[in-house]
Parts: sequence; structure tokens; C-alpha cells
Amino acid sequence: MAIKTAVTDNHPHLKSYLEETLEAWRDARIGIIKELENIPEDRLDFRPTPETRSVRELIQHILEVSMMMTGELSRPYTNMKRAPWPDLLNQYAKAAYGAKTKRELLDILSSQMDDAERSFRKAGDLALWQFMDRFDGLPGTKMQWLHHGISQEMYHRGQLTIYARLMGLVPALTQRIHGT
Repeated sequence: MAIKTAVTDNHPHLKSYLEETLEAWRDARIGIIKELENIPEDRLDFRPTPETRSVRELIQHILEVSMMMTGELSRPYTNMKRAPWPDLLNQYAKAAYGAKTKRELLDILSSQMDDAERSFRKAGDLALWQFMDRFDGLPGTKMQWLHHGISQEMYHRGQLTIYARLMGLVPALTQRIHGT
């Protein structure tokens, strides 16, 4: 639930900090979706080097982290050290691991974003200012970690654009900028 103030009441175009954050996340997610749409289905197993994730694995990773982040940050009491990292991911991300085709990955990228927005709106603005224990053991707010998650998606979006270039494709964002 958005916090109403004299500022937002008198200026309905202004949004709560949570709404602005979710808008930034959705923008990052749309970028990932567009980059994945740009990559042919038969190139989902492309990986630049043997040590790096494939396109499919990178999308699954983006999903597993966002699913875990949504589940953990929308809990009343978040403690990122309550279980080992792989256990937290496995608790939330079974659907991501099961997605193999481009269509399945695209569908989950969209539906997970919708689910996340509902979860965070239900938790409310104030809940995201609660302190939690981060992975490094230091305290931080849930909102801080939500921004970390958005940054993580942008980082991986950049990887997808590099993958596209290595496959001889023009990244979706470049196409958009050039109007093609």
C-alpha cells in the first residue's frame, strides 16, 4: 500500500519510493526480455567460454535470484543467512530450473515480475525499510537489497548484450536506440 502524503495527494503523478523502485525493476526486466527475444532459440546454449553460463543458464540465474529475493524480502522477518545460498535459491526457484525453452523462459520472466510486484505491494513501503541480516552478516534494509537485486539484473542484461554481439547479433537495446 502506497503511503499517501500531502505531496502525493497534491501531485498524483508522483509515486511512492516503492513504486519508483518497482518501475525501475520492471524497466530492467523488460530489457532482459527484449534481449532474450533477440536471441534465436537454437542459440540458448551459447556460452562465450566453457567456464561461463549459457544464455539459458544466465536467464535461469536471473530468475532464481529474483524469485528468492521476492520471497525473502516480502517475508515479515528476513535473514539471508537463515540457510545456505543454494538452499534459499532451491526453496524458491524450481520453476526457473524447469524452464528450458525460450517461450518458457520468457513466460516466467514476465509472470515472476508480476508476482514480485504484487508481493512487494502487499508487504508495503514501510516493510521494505525494515532491517535484515545480509549475506555478509551486516545489517541492511530490505529496500537496499531490492536495489542490489535490480543492479544484479542490469549486470546480467549487459552480459546478454555481449553474448548477442559474440553471436553476431545486434543487441535489442542497440536496435531500439537506432530505431531498427
